[in-house]
Amino acid sequence: METTKSHAVLIRLVTSAILIALAAVLSNIKLMTLPLGGSITLLSMLPICLLSLKYSVKWGLVCAFLYSLTQIMFDLGSIMTWGLTLKTWIGCIAFDYILPFTALGLAGIFGNKTVPRICAGITLSLVIRLFSHFLSGVIVFATWCPEGWNVYLYSLAYNASFILPELIMTIAGAVALFKVPATRKLLLA
Repeated sequence: METTKSHAVLIRLVTSAILIALAAVLSNIKLMTLPLGGSITLLSMLPICLLSLKYSVKWGLVCAFLYSLTQIMFDLGSIMTWGLTLKTWIGCIAFDYILPFTALGLAGIFGNKTVPRICAGITLSLVIRLFSHFLSGVIVFATWCPEGWNVYLYSLAYNASFILPELIMTIAGAVALFKVPATRKLLLA
């Protein structure tokens, strides 16, 4: 039976909604939370990366942007207690939520046919996420840097402490999924 275009669109929308919801749930399973924010989660970025790998970078960016909005909703109460000015609040929303989580949509930029391309796309998307959080630390949260520390090194070290483990776990999860023939077929179909 031939799949109609509207049926294919419906499947894409439902799959995307499920994976965004899964990412949101996984983002609340924190393996480690850092004192000033940031956490290592149970593969929360993998479902968003998979959308980009399966459908396209354009679709992945749209879904990743929607995911960034869910992250803002989850953390809004906490963000409001940080005593930020309107300007720093906007910077925080942009550099700690919208830009870094939307960057996950770039995971499919190198294609999805080989494990090295998949790993390269995921690495690029998470490096961009790290850079965005780094900028937030330097621009928005510079006053939180401990006295005597270089704000650039502090921001890099702090943000890398949770992004690098997330990167390793996300790549490991993607490779594991793509090594299983049934899963690979499903993700590439």
